[in-house]
Amino acid sequence: MLKTRIIPTMLWKNFGLVKGVGFDSWRRVGTVLPSIRVYTLRQVDEIIFVDISATRENREPDFESIAEFTEECSVPMTVGGGISTLEHIRALLRSGADKVSLNSVTYENPNIISEASSIFGSQCIVASIDFLKHNDSRCECFKNAGTVSTGKDPIEWARLMEKMGAGEILLTSIQRDGTMIGYDLDIIKAVSSAISIPVIASGGAGNYEHMYQAHLNGASAIAAASIYHFTEQTPLEAKRYLALKGVAVRIIGNTKR
Repeated sequence: MLKTRIIPTMLWKNFGLVKGVGFDSWRRVGTVLPSIRVYTLRQVDEIIFVDISATRENREPDFESIAEFTEECSVPMTVGGGISTLEHIRALLRSGADKVSLNSVTYENPNIISEASSIFGSQCIVASIDFLKHNDSRCECFKNAGTVSTGKDPIEWARLMEKMGAGEILLTSIQRDGTMIGYDLDIIKAVSSAISIPVIASGGAGNYEHMYQAHLNGASAIAAASIYHFTEQTPLEAKRYLALKGVAVRIIGNTKR
């Protein structure tokens, strides 16, 4: 049985970690290397690391810094932000990234997913979908860190990304990001039901029950950030809660951390 993964999200901006609400990430929440070490101790399954200013600033990923971060990371790391070419992907994988997360570039060149998956393997290609729900309940994908509308429906876009060869989907609610009011379960269920590749639920976790509900609605992995920055809740305790609910998770030993 595949285990449900618990994944903290680290948002990097101007050499520090940040977090906010609705993709307005302005509040400083720490530095990268100490956070990686703490997350590793708390038995996270993976880490998602995104340079949220790279695309807006029209610059490539900081490969040197990524290499430094991955050197300290003992769990798989997915890296996103500023990726626009196959060479960027190649350089990130050489810098130690285990997977890459592609967002804005996929709307401009969807074929990059198929090209990347054929060269590097679909297992390391994550299609990131940031969506916003309009007042009429219509959902739309956004790019450039949630600032530019695309006119694309997230369910149909997820289908296309799977067809192109993505190994999994990172599905983030822009409106619920940082709010800790719970995931958008309707969209998680709709996207998970429409495709066969794993869906990582992101945006809105405020407690462990929210994570459990995301799992019940089809998420194969649970990504979160604010819950770990601003509450006493931890990834390991999240796993213990899910395990008590009958969810298959990976827990090593009897650590009390």
